[in-house]
Amino acid sequence: MVHRIILTLAVGAAGAHLCIGAAFAHVTLETAQAQVGSGYKAVLRVGHGCEGSPTTAIRIRIPEGIVAVKPMPKPGWKLEVVTGKYPKTYNLAHGVKMSEGVTEISWSGGNLPEAFYDEFVFTATIADDMKPGQAVYFPTVQQCEKGVHRWIEIPPAGTPGGADAGEPAPALMLVPRPARGAPEGAPAQRH
Repeated sequence: MVHRIILTLAVGAAGAHLCIGAAFAHVTLETAQAQVGSGYKAVLRVGHGCEGSPTTAIRIRIPEGIVAVKPMPKPGWKLEVVTGKYPKTYNLAHGVKMSEGVTEISWSGGNLPEAFYDEFVFTATIADDMKPGQAVYFPTVQQCEKGVHRWIEIPPAGTPGGADAGEPAPALMLVPRPARGAPEGAPAQRH
């Protein structure tokens, strides 16, 4: 009986280790959900290089409906943005209208060794007309001194998240805003 308990604990610990390893094996968003119509601070986590080779560049494509994007500079990295027209004009807070903005961000020229972890940050607004319950994906390319990871795989519509995908794009699940007058964090009322 004692041997069975020890074996069960050992298998559980090994499984937990594999899950933790898998969690750090991808480029992911620190906060994986955001409210429709709200501001969002995206923290893109990079936990490894390319089979031992250091990361030298990160490039992320901004999906439709994610607007008013402002990336944070990183010391030692060159920050560049690509801007363009949005497919439509978005109405933001205080009567601000946006018809164009950042569509891609890249940080390059740095050196993130395999043994270390880092974060790449930007802020944005989730457009009011985005649908709660849907996931939006941020295709990301991780360039290394030797090799590249293309975190661009998006699951087909109607299928669960891309956990089984080889190099899944970082995903953000959209949730409804709380009803007016509801305390922050309270579920939205449906009528």
